[in-house]
Amino acid sequence: MLPTERRDFIFRYVHENQVAAINILASLMSVSHMTIRRDVEELEREGKITRVSGGLKLNEALRQELAYNDKAQLHHRRKILLGKYAANCVEDGLVVYLDAGTTTFEIARCLAQRFHLTVITNDFSISQYLMDKPQVNLFHIGGEVDKRNYSTVGICAASFLKSLNIDIAFISSSSWDLRHGVSTPYEGKAIVKQAVVNVSRRNILISDSSKYGKYGKYNIFPLAEIKEIITDSLLPVEDQVSIQNEGVKLHVVNVE
Repeated sequence: MLPTERRDFIFRYVHENQVAAINILASLMSVSHMTIRRDVEELEREGKITRVSGGLKLNEALRQELAYNDKAQLHHRRKILLGKYAANCVEDGLVVYLDAGTTTFEIARCLAQRFHLTVITNDFSISQYLMDKPQVNLFHIGGEVDKRNYSTVGICAASFLKSLNIDIAFISSSSWDLRHGVSTPYEGKAIVKQAVVNVSRRNILISDSSKYGKYGKYNIFPLAEIKEIITDSLLPVEDQVSIQNEGVKLHVVNVE
């Protein structure tokens, strides 16, 4: 396994498990502890992880998200359950925005069974999935292509959204918490999400609990601004209470 492949594996592993022990990583990849330590040092220099005693954990300051295919493999069962719950918030005939993401893709899978819906998205995977569903009126917003995340971002995408009136928007995020709100490491994503919130009548953040406590360079909006969140029951109870105390309606989906 090449060094770049090892580091990609380590980064994916920590995303899925939150923490990782050096000896476990060495065993999984059949390499020495010293090799893993060198990889960890490089990942730490890149700002992706933080070293702790005997291992490493994901850096709370998110410098880079996983690529789309890697994200699709993480917490898949949770995403399916969140997607089913979110789809039940939608009524026939509405104009629905689905933000780019692997959880919103699961919403699309459920909405494909509905009739007389208009779906707007910046996600190429969602567009492709809905392309042959005649009951769905489909819009892709265009803009600069983010090849890593199979989506469009930036000013052109945001400008298209400003011409629309959306009934309900499902906003994705890889980093959110009460202190930093919803954030992202990429400016182009922030612009699109802000534009959506401004033109949608009802906005719902949908993100599994593994993303909570992370924050990116660009602030998008505080949690209280979005007013509703769909997440899973693995979010600590004390955090659930703190969020609700800010006046946010929290939809907690049981995944245990």
